[in-house]
Amino acid sequence: MPTLSSPTMTSMLQRHRFPLRIIALGDSLIYGFGDPVGGGWVERLRRQWMHLDGSGHALYNLGIRGNGVAQVHQRLEQEFRQRGELKNRVPDMIILSVGVNDSPRVGRRDGRNLTDFGAFMAQLADLLDRAQQLCPVMFVGMTPVDESKMPFLECLYYDRAEQYRYKEATRIACKLRRIPYLDIFDLWIERGEEWIESRLCPDGLHPNVKGYEALLEDIRAWEPFSKLFVRHS
Repeated sequence: MPTLSSPTMTSMLQRHRFPLRIIALGDSLIYGFGDPVGGGWVERLRRQWMHLDGSGHALYNLGIRGNGVAQVHQRLEQEFRQRGELKNRVPDMIILSVGVNDSPRVGRRDGRNLTDFGAFMAQLADLLDRAQQLCPVMFVGMTPVDESKMPFLECLYYDRAEQYRYKEATRIACKLRRIPYLDIFDLWIERGEEWIESRLCPDGLHPNVKGYEALLEDIRAWEPFSKLFVRHS
């Protein structure tokens, strides 16, 4: 797994001695759909950092339900440029989480992928390359779905085989660029079906309250994340 040895991440650690400004950009996993209690892992973390005795880091939730890689890439730079807070300042880090909405098959279980795999890889490469030109990047991977609850919205067949194919392409693309990637899919699969089912909404796609609680725990325990934010807390 990539670590904080990346030159861009190391330079940020050396440069900053004040609270960080971070944007979390992606799909419903960033947005927090399915968690009416805490608002998702990003919102839960934002609230923790906002406490008077907290770190003071600013975290902007820029998740949009249904977004795929192309949509996130399309809005990346504008979102980034608008979140610096002060004149001539931009965010210190981007956290990405996207890809699951590119993977489902349309109309039937053996239908075409919503985003062709080749197109997905090209779009992903463009997104990661552009994001890295802006600031250091971290990537939080997708959660596994419950295939028995498909189709979603009566037409989208998410399945784990396709999820695995798309998340592996993402993991490898991040590794090549030394972008820290948290493999949530494999982490949750290792915990078993009963554990996963208890942390998904009835739609079989989105995490529920317990799911987002677990997701935040996994992110906070992730070495690249914990090393960076313990130092800046």
